Amino acid sequence: MIGLGTIINGAAIIGGGIIGHFTGKFFKEEQQDALSKACGISTMFIAIAGAMQGMLKIDAGQILSGKAMLVVLCLTIGTVLGELLRIENGFERFGEWLKNKSGNSGDRQFVNAFVTASLTVCIGAMAIVGAIQDGILGDYSTLAVKSVLDFIIIAVMTTSLGKGCAFSAIPVVVLEGGITLLARLVAPIMTDLAVAYLSLIGSVLIFCVGINLVWGKKLKVANMLPAVLLAILAAYLPIGF
Repeated sequence: MIGLGTIINGAAIIGGGIIGHFTGKFFKEEQQDALSKACGISTMFIAIAGAMQGMLKIDAGQILSGKAMLVVLCLTIGTVLGELLRIENGFERFGEWLKNKSGNSGDRQFVNAFVTASLTVCIGAMAIVGAIQDGILGDYSTLAVKSVLDFIIIAVMTTSLGKGCAFSAIPVVVLEGGITLLARLVAPIMTDLAVAYLSLIGSVLIFCVGINLVWGKKLKVANMLPAVLLAILAAYLPIGF
């Protein structure tokens, strides 16, 4: 069944949110804060591993780094575009609308939880590649693996940030479902190099999400999202990074 991967992923996020909501009641405020920081540190190390996989290579027994210029250009230009488009404000306005419509107007953490969780589970190559595989081959295995990871991440996030995290299922379903429907159009664009660049920049953005979890909201990560599209476009430039 085409689209099953998106359904599984959305259900896993909602399930993780429900589990996190009920288990979070057993933790005191300082314990919830400690969990948030632990989740942030875990997110940062996962992101570092992904970024290093894209930037480091072994040549003649030596570890060499590369693609620094790709990271700099994508992040700087992407952030400028995101600031001009005010993407973060759009996320927050949608979060406020969800908060009011879902009867959570008294939850002061709702919007922050929604934005943070949405960025964590939406950014990355697994969502795009998995949705393409689902749309063309009906193979939802990649999204199924992502669903397990998202379930754990959202459960922990909800414990510390609140039930706004569960609503990150909405942008995930929209993103993955849209790509699944348009898979035959998107697939030729996502070459191996484009996926590698996407994974690298996506990992850097996930690292930024981890920073916000550990030290509070320091970075407007949503405004950096155009960097992901620039990474894909960079794969078609006649220059190497």
